[in-house]
Amino acid sequence: MEALLLSMKTEWMVTAILLTVLLLRLGKGVAPSTLLSLVQLLLLVATALSVTGSGSGPLFGGMYQAGPLAGFQKSILLFAAWMVTLLFADWHRGSEQLPEYLILMLSSLLGMCFMVSAGNLLMLYLSLELATIPMAAAANLDLGRKRSSEGAMKLILSSAFSSGVLLFGISLVYGTTGSLDFAGITAAIDGGGLQTLAFVFLFAAFAFKMSAVPFHLWTADVYQGSPMPVTAYLSVTSKGATAFVVVNLLHGMFASMSDAWYRLLMVVVLATLVIGNLFALRQQDIKRFLAFSSIAQVGFILMGMTGNRPLGVSAITYFVLVYVFSNLAAFGVAALVSARTGAEDIPSYRGLAKSNPFLAWMMALALFSLAGIPPTAGFFAKMFLIVEGSWQGDYWFVVAAAINIAVSLYYYMRIVRLMFSDAERPMEAIVPAPSERLGLLVCAAGIVLAGVLSWMYDHISTLN
Repeated sequence: MEALLLSMKTEWMVTAILLTVLLLRLGKGVAPSTLLSLVQLLLLVATALSVTGSGSGPLFGGMYQAGPLAGFQKSILLFAAWMVTLLFADWHRGSEQLPEYLILMLSSLLGMCFMVSAGNLLMLYLSLELATIPMAAAANLDLGRKRSSEGAMKLILSSAFSSGVLLFGISLVYGTTGSLDFAGITAAIDGGGLQTLAFVFLFAAFAFKMSAVPFHLWTADVYQGSPMPVTAYLSVTSKGATAFVVVNLLHGMFASMSDAWYRLLMVVVLATLVIGNLFALRQQDIKRFLAFSSIAQVGFILMGMTGNRPLGVSAITYFVLVYVFSNLAAFGVAALVSARTGAEDIPSYRGLAKSNPFLAWMMALALFSLAGIPPTAGFFAKMFLIVEGSWQGDYWFVVAAAINIAVSLYYYMRIVRLMFSDAERPMEAIVPAPSERLGLLVCAAGIVLAGVLSWMYDHISTLN
């Protein structure tokens, strides 16, 4: 019982918070601000407790695998959820569906935690559905907007299609190996034709969740139509959890087939980088811009997987942590501007630094990190991933990544230039709520400190 409680403490804590919100919703109810403050406090406590160490080893006959690295990865997801409740406090307090939104978000978070620790393909599938279906419902919480319903429908359809692809891949794996447990599959993998086909289906299903090209077509519409906190949550937690799962599958279950999946991964990486960057260049809507920016970032995550080394897992975990700080800071500023002025187009940011210097500098720092400009943490995160991508000796791969980084500098710096340019009618002054200001400051501190404090990456490496 002690091992069960310690190994699954993250899941127990998320379940407890979820039940608390549900009971409050079913009871007489509480004021939205009180409910939000309570959830913020509980998520902060859960995040702090989750990094204090956890158990290791299999549970439930190997269906659940606990370990230090998995525990740390779930801590990142918990932290991201806490940051979302901080940065989008205005939307949360003004939403009539706040309890429902929190229940959906926490249910999705619980599914992602189970995904990270899954040791069985059916366990992985059920966890993935638990992580995806609630967010499809949350995407439609802007009930008065037709675009929100459209985005939710596209997310549901793409999720249903990817789930079908995943189940077909699982059936092929079971048919060729006779096992659904990761350990049994790893021992039975021989690289045959059906197993290669099974891997293609499994990878395609998770590529949908990560928005890797050519499985990215739903991303921009869903991001644009969803409420801002749902968009931000999808952009960091969903991609982070899926990245943790995919790297474990590639470097674990399918490690012996690395010669087969390496070339496939190279093609997907290059296509994702190029398409994400080229479409980001053309965007005028801030949410669509961040959607294609996130697609390009997925290209770097996949690049880190090509090295097929334990350090690749560490580099991806570190990148996701940095990505949480950077992307949530950008979405936080965008949410404040949208909520107070109604502006969601990039040209409206012209002259932001004159009327809102704090927001302008927070956005600039986030974009510097997303672009990979030193000494921000984004520079080191991308550097570690590119090093892993060059481990096989294909240095033209590194050249292609460098070219795409140069392209991304243009569209990231375009927004920075607009914010610090003169404008005839600068945007009105925006005063962030205390929790929103705290969230932006935490993101800024993370962007700086995660880069200059080398022990953060070293600590992640020791967990692997």
